[in-house]
Amino acid sequence: MIESSDRTPLPRAFFDRPVLEVAPELLGCTLARLTDDGPIELRLTEVEAYAGEADPGSHAFRGRTRRNEVMFGPPGHAYVYFTYGMWHCLNVVCGPEGRASGILLRAGEIRVGADLARKRRFSARHDKDLAKGPARLATALSVDRALNGTDLCAGPGAPLSLFYGHPPNSDQVRTGPRTGVGGDGAHHPWRFWIDGDPTVSPYRAHTPRRRST
Repeated sequence: MIESSDRTPLPRAFFDRPVLEVAPELLGCTLARLTDDGPIELRLTEVEAYAGEADPGSHAFRGRTRRNEVMFGPPGHAYVYFTYGMWHCLNVVCGPEGRASGILLRAGEIRVGADLARKRRFSARHDKDLAKGPARLATALSVDRALNGTDLCAGPGAPLSLFYGHPPNSDQVRTGPRTGVGGDGAHHPWRFWIDGDPTVSPYRAHTPRRRST
């Protein structure tokens, strides 16, 4: 039986704080996607924080570009990027406008619209794998660059929104290094997840790319 959730939309002020304060508090929140085929909702179980121009792992580390300009805008908006020529990933902009920081939504449990998510994630063997990883999450919810800049605080009826949901107990929250981040940011314990949740993705350390000779 699914536990009841708080359907109160997250306000702008929730995101207008330091990214390391916001990230763990997103765990348990409900991410709602309204598609043409119907609603899909998931409970967030894993996120990663990126501290903008102060963080070598962030897309905004070297400043504003056409790709990352949403990160420098108002908090509470979606930053969607395309990676490896095939996948989209969904982030939430945090902190004051003009200072880029964001949180990558890495994994979650589909609680509404699993049948719609299965159509997009037909290779998933179990429902716990539908949104187990950032690219899988975006695929399951039909998130692409068309949703870049979407206001996540708009509430019911918006194409993409965040609600308070059902937070975990504080003793269930774990933290560790971010997946696949190398260099100076490799050891920042800025990945947060709900301990023991089967939808959390496996940790993978950064693997340097080999240069062809």
